[in-house]
Amino acid sequence: MTARRPALIATTLLVAALSACSPNSVESGDAKPSTTASSSDAAPSSPAPGAPAGGNDLSLADAIALIPDGTEDRTGYERDSFHHWIDEDKDSCSTRNEVLLDEAVTKPEQGARCALTGGEWLSYYDEETVTAAGKLDIDHMVPLAEAWDSGASNWNAGRREQYANDLGSTRSLVAVTAKTNRSKSDKDPAQWLPPASSAKCTYASDWTATKLRWKLTADTAEKAALIELATACPDTVVKYDVAP
Repeated sequence: MTARRPALIATTLLVAALSACSPNSVESGDAKPSTTASSSDAAPSSPAPGAPAGGNDLSLADAIALIPDGTEDRTGYERDSFHHWIDEDKDSCSTRNEVLLDEAVTKPEQGARCALTGGEWLSYYDEETVTAAGKLDIDHMVPLAEAWDSGASNWNAGRREQYANDLGSTRSLVAVTAKTNRSKSDKDPAQWLPPASSAKCTYASDWTATKLRWKLTADTAEKAALIELATACPDTVVKYDVAP
């Protein structure tokens, strides 16, 4: 399994100069409504247009420019269209618990059927230390509904399951406090940013890398918000690999 970073700590996949980051908060809006479900073929796994294959190391501004423009469409979305928290490697630990184990600052004890007790985590969205796994949510960096709006509606069920359980990138899934995850809901960066000022450059990079990894589009307001963040985070670097 690909090694993941503990929350808040960048790895070789992400170099973010957080001290340079002080973007203004963006006003959040209401979550978009849901309707009924549909599916089709998966997207191919070639690199984003204009980007080299086999891993891409870019400034935040240059990475944002590679996200394809698009118009979001929530038609047909249902959360159940993304089968998540599977046990892909059959070790009794679901995707949720795999993230909790990987991101723990102090490792929890692992009991039967991957029951976790003890441990300590740092939620980078709000810089809060959490000592009970049950108080953490695993956030899809680009929420499932936002992914649907941005291209996942055209994927088949297998591709959406792969997206919902993506342990192949350190930025796709992150353990954060339940209150921040639920405040975020299905909002994009034009509608919601993490409350901790230290988190904003990392969040912009994580969001951008996830969009590029899965070749998802961004609408006009989303791109404008990301560009504003890039201006405030000039030293932030994005490294990503296109999902297989």
